[in-house]
Amino acid sequence: MARNKPQDLSVLHGHHVISGPELRAAFEAERDADDTARVRRRVLHGVVLVLLIGLIAAAIITALAIINGRLKIPSAEPAEKTVSTCPAGTFDYTANDKINLNVYNSTNRPGLARSVADEFLGRKFVVGAVANIEAGYRGVAAVVSGPAGQSAAFSVQRNLPGSDYFQDGRTDGSVDVILAQDYKALAAPELIDQTPGKLSCPRESRRVADDDKWPVMPSAAPTR
Repeated sequence: MARNKPQDLSVLHGHHVISGPELRAAFEAERDADDTARVRRRVLHGVVLVLLIGLIAAAIITALAIINGRLKIPSAEPAEKTVSTCPAGTFDYTANDKINLNVYNSTNRPGLARSVADEFLGRKFVVGAVANIEAGYRGVAAVVSGPAGQSAAFSVQRNLPGSDYFQDGRTDGSVDVILAQDYKALAAPELIDQTPGKLSCPRESRRVADDDKWPVMPSAAPTR
């Protein structure tokens, strides 16, 4: 008669039966994992605490340095205001026959200075020099005078719409007109506004490169 094989006590109905040593080993592994996670959390909390204390200490030191004047915080300086060189006064219209005028042509249009000078003569202006020049000015026309000629320059500008005023160092009341590439024509005599007003000064884009008071340096040349 065949003997029965010894029964395997680690298997019950096809399932593995956990033994006491295996159960203890599982509990110990879980406890070790918990201990490791607990240590990591403590280390992380310690690092955060040290950083926070460092930040608080740095803030206190900085505040004390500012209070004691050892540390100055740079402040934004206000932008410098642009100083206008344009005369701010209001001028009366000066009679044309009281204005001594010089007419210069800085364009490549032959005869422009002479023809415009003749128009000013027809309006009773006292015309002196009529010539060609090389000019750094770009626009309609530059009207140039010294302080004594500002009222006269105002009257000239009323005849030259779109012109720009420049002041130089001359002491007399004469006025220079420098015709530029954008010049088209004088204002019609019947449309001249003779009420008081202000000088029209140049936009920054029309100033000469060196920003000198003279928009041009007149040079002797045949009239055109």
